[in-house]
Amino acid sequence: MANERRRFGQITKLPSGRYRARYADPDGRRNENGEPLRHNAPHTFDARVDAEAWLTDERRLITAGVWSSPAERAAERRAKLPTLSEYAPRWMAARKVKGKPLADLTRDHYQHLLDRYILPTFGELPLKAITPEQVAKWYDTAAAGKPTTQGHMYSLLRAILATAADPTANNGRALIPFNPCGIRGGGSTSPAKKIRPATATEIATIVAAMPERLQLMVLLADGTALRYGELAELRRGDVDTKNAVLRVRRGVIRSKSAGVVAKAPKSAAGVRDVPIPPHLLPAVRTHLLEHAEPGKDGLLFPAKNGGHMAPSAFYGKPAIVAKDGAVRRKGHGWYEARRVAGREDLTFHGLRHGALTEAAKHGATLAELMALAGHSTTQAAQRYQHAASGRLAELARKRSEAAGWTGE
Repeated sequence: MANERRRFGQITKLPSGRYRARYADPDGRRNENGEPLRHNAPHTFDARVDAEAWLTDERRLITAGVWSSPAERAAERRAKLPTLSEYAPRWMAARKVKGKPLADLTRDHYQHLLDRYILPTFGELPLKAITPEQVAKWYDTAAAGKPTTQGHMYSLLRAILATAADPTANNGRALIPFNPCGIRGGGSTSPAKKIRPATATEIATIVAAMPERLQLMVLLADGTALRYGELAELRRGDVDTKNAVLRVRRGVIRSKSAGVVAKAPKSAAGVRDVPIPPHLLPAVRTHLLEHAEPGKDGLLFPAKNGGHMAPSAFYGKPAIVAKDGAVRRKGHGWYEARRVAGREDLTFHGLRHGALTEAAKHGATLAELMALAGHSTTQAAQRYQHAASGRLAELARKRSEAAGWTGE
């Protein structure tokens, strides 16, 4: 090893080719053996110039009268390193997706994953104390038998710790040296189970079992592929019976953090005009006369006492039926209607899936399906919607003809 003596400190080239920097204690203290106390840099350096820079910085601290030993400063940094419980809320508050803060429902979902699956295991640990071995054990046990939850919770933890390991996200200093989440494919989820679309007979049975004021909601979900939140936010002014169009401009969501919020879709693709299948127009007109709130801004599917309908009022409860067929508790709403139709597996979102499947069967192109569903990036949405605007009405007419509509 070659030593290079300087006015302040000492630089030594090690056999590995790296450089060690150290200097004598500025107060002249000695160690327990009576030898002069020396302070080493917390790590070695690739180049001599880096070692020199470290010594220069140390000397400035001494001259300014704010010096403490490198070991003491390292201990202070370790003591200040946040636990995951402390860091996760800061991460959530600063997190952006495509330049925008987290959506309310996304924030609720993340908070649920943190509270239920992540923080019970890692919450009290300093970030640097979370190891790959701990992550692997947690991944295998925290949500056993729930592959979708397993993928979501792992993806969230990986994203949080990736930010902690990124110097640009932490004022130039990474909080941890590397991301301990290294399970290949850990964030992937198992394919969703195959959805069996409802038949025309099943839809008719479900509609008949629903309260009259909610029957059109089922018909439109099956006929136009609108989401629940889009249907629940439709207003009179969004319904154009003359041109047979629903103007989708907003959707309503309910979140623990923000309550009931009506807002524009996440992307421009969600803002769209959706053709009403002609065979549903009579039902739409009847519903407007008998069940919708008055005025241009009146809700198409209001709660009994006005305002947005709570999802529980739509979904209801299935009846409890004994083995001998006796009804022990009456049911109501969507869950009861699908039970009557023998389709307890059918979700309301499954109606949307069925509508898009039917459109594809009638020859819809990928662009037309994306326009109908409101799926796309902002740039692609404009191209898809312009290309499909006339074709979607034709597809709606074909669906009506397939349902027995004759043009009357």
